[in-house]
Amino acid sequence: MDRARSDDYESSASHELSADGERVLELFAGLVEPLWRSLSTDSEVVLHEIRLLPNSVVAIAGTVTGRQVGDPATDLLLEQLRNVDRVQNNIDYQSVLPDGRRLRSSTMIVRDSGGIPVAALCINTDISDWLTAQEQVDAMVLGRASSARSRPPARLESPAVPAGERGKSERGESFPRSVDELVSELIGSAIENTGVPVELMKKQHKLAVVEQLEARGLFLLKDAVEVIAVALGVTRFTIYNYLNELAAAGKSEKS
Repeated sequence: MDRARSDDYESSASHELSADGERVLELFAGLVEPLWRSLSTDSEVVLHEIRLLPNSVVAIAGTVTGRQVGDPATDLLLEQLRNVDRVQNNIDYQSVLPDGRRLRSSTMIVRDSGGIPVAALCINTDISDWLTAQEQVDAMVLGRASSARSRPPARLESPAVPAGERGKSERGESFPRSVDELVSELIGSAIENTGVPVELMKKQHKLAVVEQLEARGLFLLKDAVEVIAVALGVTRFTIYNYLNELAAAGKSEKS
């Protein structure tokens, strides 16, 4: 699927902003560049407007991830917004870009005066050079110069992430440049996690794929059902049946 088709995807949870929400969004959009200028040159500040999902980037300063206005939300943000009424800030987590650069990130949810989430303000900082410098200092101080080059990059801990959110940070975050790329990544990852190729999948495998994609927020996109159905070689009605089955199982577990 190409970038031109990104407009085919719309959020199933879009809503009109209140006048207060519009003012809040305008205020934070105006803060993106000044905030970026106050940070290191290896940082990036991004503002997502939630009602515009999936093409939610409305302001960006910095080039860490190479994105631009009109690009989609990350997989992690989409997952967080699956339960938009309960979405919380996610501070100080890590990601790895495809080229190996390591990022330290924070996502702050912006709300209007009624407490409704209207935007997400994200800060991404490339810490790769700092990690390299840390390894060199450790090698000098600890006398491990001979083994420093063979060690994997240092891993930073993220104590600010609640225990319930820790798995998301460990998985990291991807920064797709189009909605098609975002959708393909999520579906491909869910299929890969089953360990079974689509042509050999039984119902339980396809159900597991749908469960993963629902948990990661893909069904927030209006046309997700059709795309997932094609990927799994089933009808859209089968996908709806899987969702109903998962919902029923969830209710029985709570009762």
